[in-house]
Order: sequence, then C-alpha cells, then structure tokens
Amino acid sequence: MALTLSRKAQEVKPSSTLAITAKAKELKAQGIDVVGFGAGEPDFNTPENINNAAIKAIHDGFTKYTPAAGIEELKKAICTKFANFNKLQYQPNQIVISNGGKHSLTNIFTAILNPGDEVIIPAPFWLSYPEIIKLSGGVPVIVRCDKTQNYKLTAEQLEEACTDKTKAVILNTPNNPTGMVYSKEELQAIADVVVKKDIYVIADEMYENLIYGEDVHVSIGSLGEEIYKRTITCSGVAKSYAMTGWRIGYTGSSVEIAKLMGSIQSHQTSNPNSIAQKATVEALTGPQKTVEVMKYEFNKRREYMYDRLSKMPLIDTVEPTGAFYCFIDIGNLLNKSYKGEKVETVSKLAAILIDDYNVAVIPCADFGFDDHIRLSYAISLEQIQKGLDRIEKFINDLA
Repeated sequence: MALTLSRKAQEVKPSSTLAITAKAKELKAQGIDVVGFGAGEPDFNTPENINNAAIKAIHDGFTKYTPAAGIEELKKAICTKFANFNKLQYQPNQIVISNGGKHSLTNIFTAILNPGDEVIIPAPFWLSYPEIIKLSGGVPVIVRCDKTQNYKLTAEQLEEACTDKTKAVILNTPNNPTGMVYSKEELQAIADVVVKKDIYVIADEMYENLIYGEDVHVSIGSLGEEIYKRTITCSGVAKSYAMTGWRIGYTGSSVEIAKLMGSIQSHQTSNPNSIAQKATVEALTGPQKTVEVMKYEFNKRREYMYDRLSKMPLIDTVEPTGAFYCFIDIGNLLNKSYKGEKVETVSKLAAILIDDYNVAVIPCADFGFDDHIRLSYAISLEQIQKGLDRIEKFINDLA
C-alpha cells in the first residue's frame, strides 16, 4: 500500500520571511548589490562580554547536558530580570528555558491545547503563530485589527471573538510586523476580558527592550493577581542582545504549566544549549550599555525610514514605536501597472522589487494583511537610504 505523510505537516506553510532572506543572501553571494529589508535580527555583533562568557564556559568544560528546563543560575537571573524590568514575580520553578522563542511558543501550545481548542490571534501577526498552533492541534482564530486602530486588538474585539472553545489569546507587544506598542490602559482592558472569559494570554514580549519615544513596555501579567495567573510570559535574548543564533528563549508561567513544558521539552530536545545558557546569564546580569547603544542606533534608523516613507506617494505607514520594523500599506500600488501588467498582488510586487530593483521586502499576506509589506531597519542607515531610493524609483515607474 502507498505510505502517506502527515497531513498536519503538509498543511504547514513555509516561512516566507526566511525564503525572501535566503534569496537576498543568494543574490548577494553572486555579487549583486541587494538591499535586504527582510532582516528579523539585529545587524550588530553579540556583545563581547557575552561572547567571553561563552568562551569561558567552553574552557571550563560546561559542555554537558543540563536539566531539561535550564540551569538554576539562569532561571534565577531570569526571575530577577522579570522582577526588575517586567514587574513580574516568578520563582525558578516557574521558568522554562528553551531553544529560542519559537521553541518556547511550541512548548506553550503543546502544554495548553487539546484538539479543537481555539487561539485568538490579532492580525497583523508574526507568521509563525498560526502554524505552531495548528501543529499543536489548535485552531487559529484571526481577528483583523486595521490601520484606524493602529493595528492593535481592542477589548471589544477580543470579547466578540471568544467562544466556548477559546483557550487563549496571543498578544505581541512591541509588535512584529507593525512596531506598535500596547499602552497600559489598552492592556488593562484586554486583561479584564481575559479574566472574565477565563482564558490564557500568551504574552510574546521578545522585543521588550526596543521601545522608542514616549512609549514604555508594560507586561500584561503585571496588572493584577487574576491576570497574572492566566498569563504565560514569553521572551528571550535574540533581539535585545543580538543573540539570534544562540537560540535561547524563556517563559514564566504557573508552576503547573512550567512543569508540563519542562516534561515536553525533556523528550523533544533534552536541554537548551549549555554554552548559550551561560552566555545568557551574562547577557541578563552583565553591563546593559550595549542594549542602549543598539537601541539608540535603531531609533535613528527608525526616524529616517519613517520620515522617508511618509513622503512617498501612494503608500501609507503608521509610525512604529517599538521593535525594528515599518509596516506599509501598499494597497494603492496593486492597482498600478508595471511593464504593461497589473501588479495585482503583494507577492508579485515583492518579486518585482527583488528581481528588477535589487530590494528584498517582506510581503505580508502570511502576516494576515495581503496589501502590506514589512521593512526592517535592522540594517545600516546607508543601506536603508539606498533601498528606499530604489523603492521610490519603483513607485515612480508605475503607470
């Protein structure tokens, strides 16, 4: 008989962000001058004090298995960071350290979902959310949050989307792809609904250190005992410390959920990388000046990119105040013609830009908005200027 493969696996969409980034790298390797706006990672090197901590761990022979949910030293450092920065009180037995943010989310959904359970995802969303939820047996429920509300979920939308099958809502602030940051008042209103409906909130706070201007980071789990009990806080060191390749994420949750996630992880991957754990201890407890330096540079790029985009015809963007992305409405361009053919789709627009203008952008159909693109300013100011010049030329070339 013919062997069949997993239907669940076959339904998973490949990551369009990784595909675009890979194509840009391939063209660069061929000597083509491509500007890549797809980057979901800082363009800075990991700070030297963190690198040195990793080297010391190797020389000290810290290269063996660790406890599945991570070493106690790092758990304590995370608890201190949660208390000081997020105003969240967790104990080490509530912390699970994993192989990056995606792994943390996989642990979370595997631990809390039963087949058919619904998870509310505000759109725009990071494209991996629905795929991880589906792989965990859950059902993604997409709630569109448009430009008039700064692409942010309202309490009213959340309450309306809840059913008797709703298990959780995922909330990402600062947000990828929009760069939007939820205020304390907005989070409090959402928290009230979460408590009323007795569901979980998965608080993805991976970009928590990258907030600009007057906005401040607020962790929804810090807004009271009842919301704290229902919150699973997810973060990591990838974005704040330029440690994307080190693959360390972590969660704070109830003891019950943390125990389940640790057990799941023990069978799936054993432990997170031992050397990277030691490096993360240094990241969280060592000097924080490099975080501020990176943030300062990101802010300069943010201001330049937003100013340029605001002056371009036919496109529109809301000023981002967090992360390192601009989310751009290019709906008016889809009705235009290029070389005698309608642009029609955001993926076709992205293909034209990379093929004819040597600019890689992220089409956001997989983020829940098929008339938007995402540009990252985690690249040099010189590259940003060059890339925006090319995008502006493309817009002017349209008929």
